[in-house]
Amino acid sequence: MKYLILPSAIAALLIPSILTAGEFVNLLDGNDLSAWSTKGNWTVKKHGILDITPRPGETGWKRFDAYLWSKKKYGDFVLELEYKHPEGGNSGVFVRVRDPQEPVTTGIEAQILDSYGKPEPLTHHDLGGIIKTVGPSKNMAKPAGEWNQMTVTCRGSNLKVKLNGERIVDIDLNEHEIKDRPPRGYIGLQDHGLSLQFRNIRIKEL
Repeated sequence: MKYLILPSAIAALLIPSILTAGEFVNLLDGNDLSAWSTKGNWTVKKHGILDITPRPGETGWKRFDAYLWSKKKYGDFVLELEYKHPEGGNSGVFVRVRDPQEPVTTGIEAQILDSYGKPEPLTHHDLGGIIKTVGPSKNMAKPAGEWNQMTVTCRGSNLKVKLNGERIVDIDLNEHEIKDRPPRGYIGLQDHGLSLQFRNIRIKEL
């Protein structure tokens, strides 16, 4: 039997794309928080819902070790998650954080806030805004008590945020104050001293 040996360039084209393309990986799998580290009161409840319920005396946002931090660093990726907050809810999604004890100055934060019904234009402190950078292009916030879906994509210096199916941020980090942030770092969910829930947290490395 004769075997046909293809040039490597042609053979590469025949390899199924699934072997080269990134796959989404669940960062919250069942009751397992082994991919994360925290000193805060984060628990996984029924239906894979991640709940943050601060303990008595745990208030404010400057308790960085109470945030939920990924144990792994990520560079270029697509991060998807859903969250639900009560009225007045406040939190944030951190990416590319060099030092979890200094996330505000060594990372990038996409804001989570109860901005439902707030008139446009919005600021960088409103839902979906990038702190110290830009506000969302439109208000896509759902009312308190409903699930919101957020997607954060980092590829090189490009940062995109989608909220509930609409792209609300698309920037080149090199053109903004946070251009000094590292190209690779930890992912974090903020404990703002308020109740909050997350689910369907997954990531695809690019």
